[in-house]
Amino acid sequence: MSTARVKVSVDTHRCVGAGQCVRTVPEVFDQRESDGIVLLLEELPPAQLTPYLQKAVRLCPAGAIALQDAADYEAAT
Repeated sequence: MSTARVKVSVDTHRCVGAGQCVRTVPEVFDQRESDGIVLLLEELPPAQLTPYLQKAVRLCPAGAIALQDAADYEAAT
């Protein structure tokens, strides 16, 4: 899954608002003004962002970000 396109999902109930995802991939993540909880801006970002998304997953202290191979996702829909 290194440079393949991925589908991003976030668990807002697990998110603690640390903001590591926003700092790592601001094209894909933002935070709510009210409490800092993650906002997903792009569910199927371009493949060139995949390495940064993988880093965001590793940096998330709450484990609130998941990646799925986009081809698997698109085949299931």
